[in-house]
Amino acid sequence: MGLLVLAAALLALAFPSLLQGIRPTVINYLLGVVMFGMGLTLNLHDFKVVFSHPRDVLAGCLAQFTVMPLLALVLSWLFRLDEALALGVVLVGCCPGGTASNVITYLAKGDLALSVGMTGVSTLLAPLLTPLLTWALAGKSVDVDVASMFLSILWVVILPIVAGFVVKWMWPRFTERATDYLPAFSSVAIASIVAIIIAANADKLLTGGLVIGLVVMLHNVCGLGLGYLIGRLLGLSEPKKRAISIEVGMQNSGLASSLATIHFAAYPLATIPGALFSVWHNLSGAAVAYLYRKRA
Repeated sequence: MGLLVLAAALLALAFPSLLQGIRPTVINYLLGVVMFGMGLTLNLHDFKVVFSHPRDVLAGCLAQFTVMPLLALVLSWLFRLDEALALGVVLVGCCPGGTASNVITYLAKGDLALSVGMTGVSTLLAPLLTPLLTWALAGKSVDVDVASMFLSILWVVILPIVAGFVVKWMWPRFTERATDYLPAFSSVAIASIVAIIIAANADKLLTGGLVIGLVVMLHNVCGLGLGYLIGRLLGLSEPKKRAISIEVGMQNSGLASSLATIHFAAYPLATIPGALFSVWHNLSGAAVAYLYRKRA
């Protein structure tokens, strides 16, 4: 997936005219497809960890919605990012865990049940926490409509997940066959989101993309490191530390780009951090999984 997303980004950067005619609102439908696929893979058993080990899930989600937003704010200030790019970085930081984090946790020999539970809970909390955190961190410089963002996340994220969950419950045999193709389908959808955003901002990226690229990489790597440190301070087992590290460091950056497209059209550069994060965190996630497995 990381290589596919990277290839899509490079092609969009090299041949932006091929995609510049696509309307940005397509991003929201593509993200909805990814979330629907996530719903098809969920079942009630996945949330068992929430009730059997509530402290671990609560600690992980608390880290998710504090570490990444605060890192976004600090990095935006340190690198003196302009208003639009800083908004994009904050949006990434305020989003829930990424859909690829469960796969990376599995490859890293982390606690998969904790990872899935954290992704589910943070996603359910996102309609409330993501708009409020964005308003708290960026509301002084940018007009943030909390209620409108709440509804957008419900429509683009929660509703497709619920629809996928219902389809799985009503047509289990169909779903069982379809899930074999979901990873490839979701990868193509995420790569398409990245390509559309990169193509729309290709000129700006070629002239000034180095700084925002560095910010995105630091945001992800620091999140991975601080997530692991929090697990260590709490005295958690090695698999749980890995799960929290990956959940904290990997964001649903597609949602960040979607929210920037819907609610901050006056700041087109705000979509860029989410797109770059989608490229980078899949590559860094694969590297982290390799390092964790090697340690094991």
